[in-house]
Amino acid sequence: MRLTLLLFIASLAVGCGRTAVRASEKEFLADQIMVFDNDPHDTAAEDHVLSNREGAAGGHGAGGGGCGCN
Repeated sequence: MRLTLLLFIASLAVGCGRTAVRASEKEFLADQIMVFDNDPHDTAAEDHVLSNREGAAGGHGAGGGGCGCN
């Protein structure tokens, strides 16, 4: 019983992620509703405030502190 359950779970895990997204389906994944920041001016203002507060500019998405010593 345990072996059957283990094989079933393993087959589910192996079968996940095997489908590729076709080019015709990518337009639905890149929908405007998926964008987090709707207002680019508001985002630029928040980035400006963040760079002034942290003491560093640029490097969005990179690790490290505001001192620039990554």
